[in-house]
Amino acid sequence: MSAEARLKERGITLPQPSTPLANYVGAVRTGNLLYLAGHGPLREGKASARGKLGRDMTVEQGYQVAREVGLNLLATTRASLGSLDRVKRVVKVLGMVASAEGFGDQPKVINGFSDLMVEVFGEAIGKHARSAVGHGRAAPGYPRRDRNDPRGRVR
Repeated sequence: MSAEARLKERGITLPQPSTPLANYVGAVRTGNLLYLAGHGPLREGKASARGKLGRDMTVEQGYQVAREVGLNLLATTRASLGSLDRVKRVVKVLGMVASAEGFGDQPKVINGFSDLMVEVFGEAIGKHARSAVGHGRAAPGYPRRDRNDPRGRVR
């Protein structure tokens, strides 16, 4: 089943792609690779979540935020390629989680993103290499950001 068909079957609606917050673009395509800029949890141009995991948010809340960021990245991907069906492989993800001191469940948080990629693209295309790291603060105060190199292995 195609990625677009999976979205429809599951009733997943993608948001409008966000506008970059500074002097950069949301995606760059070179040859058959698509690189995406870091994305945060935005809804209608406004942060939908703020704070640090382990202090202001639970792992479960962070998981949902990571999923939301995944939806934003998918929206940028679709806008760049015209269809998610053109993605041949999600290659590498860097998930950055704003974390309180002592918080160590960043991989569980980023599973919200990874699980969405497998749900939308299937195991063969959506399962990816990944790093999940904690840090003191994501700009502008988001609890997490993702950099996704789907390396769009574009068809």
